[in-house]
Amino acid sequence: MNTPVIHPEKMVVVHDYFGIRGGGERVALSLASNFDATLMFGYRTSETFDADMFSADIRDLGLPSMFQKPGLRAAALAMRFRSSRREVRQYPTRIFSGVSAPFAAPKAGSGRNIYYCHTPPRFLYDQKDHFARVVRGSPARTYALERFRKAYEAAFGRMDVVVANSQTVRERIQTFLGRDAVVVYPPCDTHAYKWLGQDPFYLSTARLSPLKRVDRIVDAFIRMPDKHLVVASQGDDFEMLKRRAADAPNITFLGWVGEERLRILIGKAIATLYVPVDEDFGISPVESMAAGKPVIGVAEGGLRETIVPGETGLLLNPAFDVNQLVEAVEAMTPGRALTMRSACEARSILFSESRFITGMNAAVGK
Repeated sequence: MNTPVIHPEKMVVVHDYFGIRGGGERVALSLASNFDATLMFGYRTSETFDADMFSADIRDLGLPSMFQKPGLRAAALAMRFRSSRREVRQYPTRIFSGVSAPFAAPKAGSGRNIYYCHTPPRFLYDQKDHFARVVRGSPARTYALERFRKAYEAAFGRMDVVVANSQTVRERIQTFLGRDAVVVYPPCDTHAYKWLGQDPFYLSTARLSPLKRVDRIVDAFIRMPDKHLVVASQGDDFEMLKRRAADAPNITFLGWVGEERLRILIGKAIATLYVPVDEDFGISPVESMAAGKPVIGVAEGGLRETIVPGETGLLLNPAFDVNQLVEAVEAMTPGRALTMRSACEARSILFSESRFITGMNAAVGK
């Protein structure tokens, strides 16, 4: 394949992949749109954003589906990005987003490498023990992870500028990689979310995986048959959680829903629930606040930077149990949620797309 001829002012945004509708994916789309950049990524699936949200200038590396599985994906993507390094070098300014995308970074001095770090890979650093228990790694896998860590740190070392998506992630970068970073919070399209009233339900939009702790939310509503929970997401735990709530007619699982329906659900909910383990940033609470809806969250990770306890939501102790979650839901009555509407809407403006682009302009040096 011939290396494309690049305009000398053209920029490229390199993101791992588009497999879900998450905060990292929104960051990459926003950067590509606002900087009129080429968007390069490993692959895209039908579960992610609609095609019309992507610019015409995309570069899909087409990672085969057999390599898109957890456990294989990061290494396979790293190899695919590494092989694209020569192509990426044709762009004078490169922004990398994700865990494997930085492997595409050319050596320092050949342009500008900017890393928007959502977090140092959790399976290598702060959540290493959790992932080791899940996969029950063999000596060969341990060796492979160590090689991946060294290659990741080498790619990290080729970055001219490192941007963290939260103070939480900045501290992880300092702890695990020994380098400082500037904080630029991810963008929320605050104009897209509106308060649409209060229908009688609470909403969870977190991906269904163990570290998101949606199982505790489900267990809490099993104990509250008079309150309705809507779960608008999917993930590895989807079928398990549906079975868990099989006898609870007050819990509805929708799977992934389109952007328009998601915004309507947020706009009509009483409040949202989001209780992950030490979240990097968490765009869902900001989207909730943009719609004037308070958040029942947890006092760790990025949620400490977005939610104001007692004003825009309630924050549980990191060691919370299901009983405490039940108490929080019962305390967040429709009336109390309504009193927080104005504060929520005002708070969300701090994480608007315009502020994000201003911060990234400074980081890029424009």
